[in-house]
Amino acid sequence: MSNVYIAAAVVIACQMIFLWLLSIPLRNVSIVDIGWGIGFVLVAWLATQNIGGPSTILYAMVTAWGVRLAWHLWLRNHGKPEDYRYVAMREKQGPSFVWSSLLRVFTLQGVIMWIVALPITVTGASQATEPCWYLIAAGSVLWLAGMIFEVIGDWQLARFKTNPDHQGQVMDQGLWKYTRHPNYFGEFLIWWGHWLVGVAVSGAWWTVVSPLLMSFLLLKVSGVALLEKAMKKRSPEYESYIQRTSQFFPRRPKPDMSVGSSSES
Repeated sequence: MSNVYIAAAVVIACQMIFLWLLSIPLRNVSIVDIGWGIGFVLVAWLATQNIGGPSTILYAMVTAWGVRLAWHLWLRNHGKPEDYRYVAMREKQGPSFVWSSLLRVFTLQGVIMWIVALPITVTGASQATEPCWYLIAAGSVLWLAGMIFEVIGDWQLARFKTNPDHQGQVMDQGLWKYTRHPNYFGEFLIWWGHWLVGVAVSGAWWTVVSPLLMSFLLLKVSGVALLEKAMKKRSPEYESYIQRTSQFFPRRPKPDMSVGSSSES
């Protein structure tokens, strides 16, 4: 089984080095975000040993999610400047940012990807012959619900932003009425779905480290926490949105005690 872990590390390392080299002439480190979803697809199909049978269900789920996410991010970011986080790092570090980004951005994301991909790699090395179809069904339902939240949430936000009348407003329509981050909530469900399907085939419950790490990152690090901090600075209406709308898990919104707005990120 150790061979599949090494294979996954090699695939991820090759992808990150390629993206780093590409980012130098482009002067845009943001491409690492587009490569995030594709990295898991590469692990699923290039670093695993058992392609076929129930494990293919997990690979298909990962592929659909990863390709969709990469395409969405490419459409959203194509032709736009580098993400403000990387711009700040570039300005602070100057010429040394080229090498610093290899370690602080690409290597770090590669390590995280390797850990998060554990349900995929373990499933790819599993010799189990009797998968638990109940867990596969449960994981598939979670994954499908997550995809619905993520795809519809992204579509609703993109459509909201195309209307010039919404300039400077906060997105509080559709799914965004029930959670301030339907796309991140969808991502949360997707990774718990991946894990359940993986466990159903491999029996490796310890790979729960993958969805736990993703949940932590989504809620406390690069997802909700980072975006909320930026939105509070960008829109005075966001505080009112916070008061009436659930941060993460969907629920019925509280009554709006102020004059209406519109919404987000």
